[in-house]
Amino acid sequence: MRRERRRDRLTDLALWAVLAGSVLLKSDPNDGGSWWWVGVGVPLTGVAVLLCRARPLLSLVIVAVLSGWQSLELFTPSYAAALVAFGYITGRRTATARPVLFTFAGIAATGLVLSLLLEDLWSWFAQLVTLLFAVVVPWLVGRYVRQYAQLVSAGWQLADRMEREQEAVADRERLRERSRIAGDMHDSLGHELSLIAVRAAALEVDPSLDERRQAAAGELCQAAAEATARLRDIIGVLRADGEPAPTAPGAESVTALVERARNSGMAVELTEDSAPSALPPMTDRAVHRVVQESLTNAAKHAPGAAVRVRLSYGEDDVTVRVTNERQVSATSLASGGTGLVGLDERVRLAGGTLTHGPDGEGFRVTARLPLTSGAAPSPVPPAPTSARELDHARRRVRRGLVQAITVPVAVAAVLAVLVLGFRMYSDTRTVMDRGRYDRIQVGDTRADVLTRLPRLSLDGPPPGVQPEPADAGRCEYYRARKYETTPAYRLCFKDDRLTSKTIVTDVDNEEDRPR
Repeated sequence: MRRERRRDRLTDLALWAVLAGSVLLKSDPNDGGSWWWVGVGVPLTGVAVLLCRARPLLSLVIVAVLSGWQSLELFTPSYAAALVAFGYITGRRTATARPVLFTFAGIAATGLVLSLLLEDLWSWFAQLVTLLFAVVVPWLVGRYVRQYAQLVSAGWQLADRMEREQEAVADRERLRERSRIAGDMHDSLGHELSLIAVRAAALEVDPSLDERRQAAAGELCQAAAEATARLRDIIGVLRADGEPAPTAPGAESVTALVERARNSGMAVELTEDSAPSALPPMTDRAVHRVVQESLTNAAKHAPGAAVRVRLSYGEDDVTVRVTNERQVSATSLASGGTGLVGLDERVRLAGGTLTHGPDGEGFRVTARLPLTSGAAPSPVPPAPTSARELDHARRRVRRGLVQAITVPVAVAAVLAVLVLGFRMYSDTRTVMDRGRYDRIQVGDTRADVLTRLPRLSLDGPPPGVQPEPADAGRCEYYRARKYETTPAYRLCFKDDRLTSKTIVTDVDNEEDRPR
């Protein structure tokens, strides 16, 4: 245990060293960074590493905030490796996908709001691409690795269970053979002893024998009777395994059982409706056993968790629900033996049904038992075979692999459609009418010019045009025709006034012409 903890600490330390080194190298003031980013990024990266085992999703959020703070596009040289690493760790160490998907949706929604506020929707598309390939894809890979590890673990558990089942089959065969031996002893030896006793009794009253021989025959008859009685006791012990379960309820009530559990330190809450009448003996004993076994499992597999016990009485049945607030792992239940199996048999013989399994963040055991005496036992449910469970685990792993491949492709396709649609929309909103361009005069104020300009402008100069004039100020570009980057209108502003206006074209086709 100590060796594993030491190995985990060394692994976390190495991870932090690699990620912190990336922050140091890419946030160096000599490379355009700042020491403030180094002072904030390195410690927070260490906090993310410390939390990555217990709260991997929180670690991912910390790194995403750091990266998004540097760039709205989310992709930064300082934290690109951290996004990939914690995306994989989140998939590897998070059992449920819903909180992770909500987090991804929250990051995308936050980026959309910020992009709209900054009027830079292209940054949001770049953020989605980064989120997909730097976070979602590693998360899917980690999730697949987790499911594959669960498949391997399930295989070993099933092999161990099959071995224990084979041992149980062997034990049952031994008990059956003992029962057969016991029957043979009772049928053969009992019969012979009875014949000896009868013959001895006949000799005891035979007038041809003297008193001494008659007394010896009486002693022999008495010894045969005592041997028969002892044989009956021994046979009874050997056949005790085949006797039915006792139907008389124990002296301890459910209330006393819960109170004893509280005195032992468990946090148990009991809610019980008023019983309509005295319960049948089999039902009463089964209710006691359900509560007892459930409290035992809660104390063993979820120590410290609060437990709620509720008894609800209907017209024909009573329902027992025992719920604890902490998840009981399937591994711990599988390794615990046959407690729930025996409990299910107890409830079935009483004519009821038993269900158990995860309930949100906890674990629930529910039993429904009849309120009438002499209820027929419920049919035995088909036990899940090892092959069926292993096939289910394999399908889950295959589904995870398909998701790891199809989800990025589907998201990328949707993103491509969104980018194409926005591209077409922006193309129609960056086109300036030639009449408006002609009415704009050099020297006009920026406020006057803005009333004649389209809503959107190009992100920068179109490719192939000549450089902007020296001291022209800030230049903006607008399309002359839809879906074409050149020719384009270039308007340059300085000190809130228009300093130049030019129609620019690709220099390979036509020189710039000042207007």
